[in-house]
Amino acid sequence: MTARRSAPEVALHVLQQLWLGGVRDVVLAPGSRSAPFALALDAADRAGDLRLHVRVDERSAGFLALGLATGSRRPVAVVTTSGTAVGNLLPAVMEAHHTGRRVVVVSADRPERLRGTGANQTTDQVGIFGTFAPCHDLTAATPDDELAGLVAQACSRPGPTQLNVQLDGDLLPSDADPDTWWQRPGDDAAAPSLLASTDLTNSAPADLRHETAAEPHHNPAPADLRHETGAEPRHNPAPADLRHETAAEPRHNPAPAEGARGDRAGRGVEPSVSAPTDGEVLPLGPRTVVVAGDDAGPAARLLAEAAGWPLVAEPTSGARLGRQALRTGRLLLTTDLRGDVERVVVVGHPTLSRPVTSLISDPGLEVLSVRARDGVATDPGRVARVLDVVPRVEAADDPAWFDAWRDADQRLGALIDAGLVAPEGDPSRAPGDGGLSPLAVAAVVGAAVAADTTLVVGSSNPVRDLDVMATPWTPLEHRFVVGNRGLAGIDGMVSTAVGVALGRPRAARSIAYLGDLTFLHDTNGLLTGRGQRRPDLTFVVLSDDGGAIFSTLEQGDRRYASAFERVFATPHGTDLEALCAAHHTAYERVDDLGRLAAALAESPSGTRVLEVPVSRADRRAEAAWLRELAQQVAPHR
Repeated sequence: MTARRSAPEVALHVLQQLWLGGVRDVVLAPGSRSAPFALALDAADRAGDLRLHVRVDERSAGFLALGLATGSRRPVAVVTTSGTAVGNLLPAVMEAHHTGRRVVVVSADRPERLRGTGANQTTDQVGIFGTFAPCHDLTAATPDDELAGLVAQACSRPGPTQLNVQLDGDLLPSDADPDTWWQRPGDDAAAPSLLASTDLTNSAPADLRHETAAEPHHNPAPADLRHETGAEPRHNPAPADLRHETAAEPRHNPAPAEGARGDRAGRGVEPSVSAPTDGEVLPLGPRTVVVAGDDAGPAARLLAEAAGWPLVAEPTSGARLGRQALRTGRLLLTTDLRGDVERVVVVGHPTLSRPVTSLISDPGLEVLSVRARDGVATDPGRVARVLDVVPRVEAADDPAWFDAWRDADQRLGALIDAGLVAPEGDPSRAPGDGGLSPLAVAAVVGAAVAADTTLVVGSSNPVRDLDVMATPWTPLEHRFVVGNRGLAGIDGMVSTAVGVALGRPRAARSIAYLGDLTFLHDTNGLLTGRGQRRPDLTFVVLSDDGGAIFSTLEQGDRRYASAFERVFATPHGTDLEALCAAHHTAYERVDDLGRLAAALAESPSGTRVLEVPVSRADRRAEAAWLRELAQQVAPHR
């Protein structure tokens, strides 16, 4: 029978089990009830066993944990005190649920006897996240084996989990010696049984202080499948012939947390991708398009390449690579090419455009949708046949089908590019007032995503501009392009980007591409205390003084102009330079595309913000211009 532990002992035991489950980064929002966790974490950080990130805003802390989990491919814990502190994590928990990221919420709580008594900072926080995260209510009397199993499950299952920890009695350790506040589990400590069933064949090297060259030789995943996506789901295998995917793992393997040590088993690192070839064999013949949404991973690309099919891949899909990927795929779906499609294979979570949503919701087509990391197959029209793994083919299809898409894609891309540089008065010129075009800015950002680069892209216009302007990247160069597309919100993006960059400390460079409202929504992400780790990260803020995306939607019609600015565009007039100065963050206003390209080629030390002013006045006309160009290359019958 387990002896009843003191509050510091309970906190230590939970943290030790998290360590055994592979947690190497912990985010802490300070508070009173969570004091025993705070002291133990400080000691663990000083010992080099964990990386502690302290944030005063719980919402920011939650998204920082989400970003760390995305970048490191490990489970990440976020610790809060009781009360409203826990509730502030809900947006990040929702996003983690819909993307399958392993975020473990450790919510300190008052003892159960105080619930419902009006005691200070006491509420019913057990299961506060509802369907978004399972909850385990832990106490000093929770048996060792039960606690170990629950924590191991939280660290290994896709998606978030809440560990609500009741702490009673004295919260501070009786011994003031920091060396007694933390004890790393011994090297011979057996991991809980659930860890034994976790796929660790793609684990990190043992001692995390010496992260270097190669992935373990027994890693079954083809090399170019790594780092091209957030963290490829274990159950979403590559379908194609993998015999030629043999390039070496990059020397800067970003998976483990730099500075933590003692990870001899590489516990908790999620495989970048697994590559079984047992997917359903699809017959050739039906004119097929592969749609790769967020977090689809390289499996979608490999299927398209093996079959010779067009690949419509979103920027955060991890599949916008190689010879089959189309730059302007979503625009081509508004042309007659769309009418020739007979079958669609959906991988990942596509959300960026109505033409894609219409395609994958068409009851007249054969639609196959593969379950994503969270177990959900994207099927908004409820017309798809759901698959557990990406299908495969045994030969290539008729090349004429892809040739038609490729030729139209090349011609449309050339028309867009020419229109962006055409002189005033030229009828081919893109709409605009003569300032920087948002599309041109996106092209520069896309080109800056060189080998070994991390890009975190915000929702709304930046990711959609990138979807039109980013030329598909070259495989085998280990790019990492991600965003919060589970629910496609703008909240928490600064903190998410910081977390992703901290989770990939060996990337050649890290960039975040956000709109100004997205940036302002989470400026607390810049609120970093003294002594806290700051990544080398460049924010590119597309600054148009408001919400430009609404001008491209129905509410942007002139019939609603009297209310549009107030209730949709929401101009703010914020001085970003002053805001950055308040946060001790480097700032530069960029009014020239050449300077933007040069700045993104630099390797800055620390975090900086590049504000790129653009106009939103012509966004609606710009969208119409793009549709008109698409009709020129493939007009409606």
